[in-house]
Amino acid sequence: MKILRRQFLGLAASVAAVPALSSIAQAQAYPSRPITLIVPFPPGGSTDVVGRIMAERMRPLLGQPLSIENVGGAGGSIALGRVARANPDGYTIDIGQWDTHVGGIIYNLNYDLQSGFEPIGLMSINPQLMVSRKDFPANDLSTLVAWMKANPGRALLANQTAAAQTSGIQLQQLTGTTLQFIPYRGAGPVLTDLLGGNVDLMVAQAAAVLPQVRAGALKAIANLSPRRSQVMPEIPTADETGVPGLYTSGWFGFFAPKGTPKDIIARINAAMVEALADPAVRARFTELGLDVAPREQQTPDGLAAFQKAEIAKWWPIIKEAGISAQAQ
Repeated sequence: MKILRRQFLGLAASVAAVPALSSIAQAQAYPSRPITLIVPFPPGGSTDVVGRIMAERMRPLLGQPLSIENVGGAGGSIALGRVARANPDGYTIDIGQWDTHVGGIIYNLNYDLQSGFEPIGLMSINPQLMVSRKDFPANDLSTLVAWMKANPGRALLANQTAAAQTSGIQLQQLTGTTLQFIPYRGAGPVLTDLLGGNVDLMVAQAAAVLPQVRAGALKAIANLSPRRSQVMPEIPTADETGVPGLYTSGWFGFFAPKGTPKDIIARINAAMVEALADPAVRARFTELGLDVAPREQQTPDGLAAFQKAEIAKWWPIIKEAGISAQAQ
């Protein structure tokens, strides 16, 4: 009987260990198939460009490709809804930013921006630029404001994101001018129309427009940051060109669906951190006008704290200004 009892207990212990061993094996095997990286805007914009840079460098680090899927519309909120509903198994993540994970509050969302996602890590801090078509009469903010006062309501500002809309409203409030807001679904279509002369002004992350500015195809009106950027020191700030306090934030980070296991989050984060340390990636970021995030903010906790601070700063401003969604 004792022998049978020991055999039974041994068999029971073996059976009980199977789920745990299976879980460990699954975590060690991750990823075993391609990972879908949701880009919440159409191809051609800054989010798409940065997503592809990171996907290319992270592929050999993870041993699987990051397959880009562009899901545009409603300022990125459609894409985030897709991520929020995805299976939290590490095979669907998104590249988020201010417009999606802070400014998205202007939309009627069926998910929670603060608690509905698992932060993976902050990648960059992104100066925002106000740019114009190359033949627009103004060359900086002071001459832009003068032109707008002489031509009330005639300036056409692309409204492709919540950040663009916020910036336009701030400009009107700070200067007593008026703009026409033209809705777009993403930075790519705006660039096409801006280069074609069909719209006058755009506010976007430097990554989306800096190459065109440096090529002379667009004009930089101002850097909407409190201080000049190290990667584009030639572009003056709003403070320096006549509209003090016209600031707009920008950043990129990776997020996963709520409930994604911590070991999988750590695996993606490790690949992200290693990619950001690559001199070639850092050089690409510099070309695009992006400042790589400090190492301590590249962690899941670092991104969570950063997003929380951004929400605390911007949500009261958005609500007080009564900013709401337009068709995008």
